[in-house]
Amino acid sequence: MAANNVKSNIESIARDAGAAIMDIYQSDDFDVKKKGDDSPLTKADLAAHNVICDGLRKLDTQYPIISEESSDISWEQRKHWCRYWLVDPLDGTKEFIKRNGEFTVNIALIEKGVPIMGVVYAPVLDAMYTGERDRGAFLNGKAVSVATKEPDTLRVVGSRSHPSQETIDWLDALGKPYEIVPMGSSLKICLVAEGKADIYPRLGPTCEWDTGAAHAVLSAAGGQVTTVTGDPLLYNQKEDYLNPHFIAR
Repeated sequence: MAANNVKSNIESIARDAGAAIMDIYQSDDFDVKKKGDDSPLTKADLAAHNVICDGLRKLDTQYPIISEESSDISWEQRKHWCRYWLVDPLDGTKEFIKRNGEFTVNIALIEKGVPIMGVVYAPVLDAMYTGERDRGAFLNGKAVSVATKEPDTLRVVGSRSHPSQETIDWLDALGKPYEIVPMGSSLKICLVAEGKADIYPRLGPTCEWDTGAAHAVLSAAGGQVTTVTGDPLLYNQKEDYLNPHFIAR
């Protein structure tokens, strides 16, 4: 189990990355480029990536790092890893470009395919979500947990930038009243973790770095993330980084 001082160090690294992002967010020069999958990349993504990787490499305990911006690591190499850091330096780049504040810094510690510690930091909101296995989940130091009772009307977190008709069809098939709570980035899973939403069905493409840190927070808050068939969502179990469709609840 990761020690408390490690979690504190990761929170500090996330704050430093958030500060680097905010320096660019408050400027007029995002330097937006397109990656191979046509998703946007900005100077802020790269600045946060550098801050996080530099910070993780300075820790006393050294683990390999997978970051969205440096993920070209062979399966032959990483399939033997027991523990590693999984990083999304800036999740919600589209929200960043829109300047709506719904973007996050994400750092997770993965052990044998399971997120055991995670930090999600939203710098505009100054919201620091942390979760650690067997130690609980917190928002800015205050304990949070999932909702314990299912309401008459389900509060469903939906993507602000990636609406999905397949998701609407899945919800309609539940036969239960629901309301959509729109949110960007990994904050969607965090809303479930703090009890402000009941479920987040993701029936669209995501990668492991998009979910790892928030998954750890939700697990520590008493929730779960499963595939649509009910199996646990696991990490670093195959050659590519794509997640299957999943349900966070």
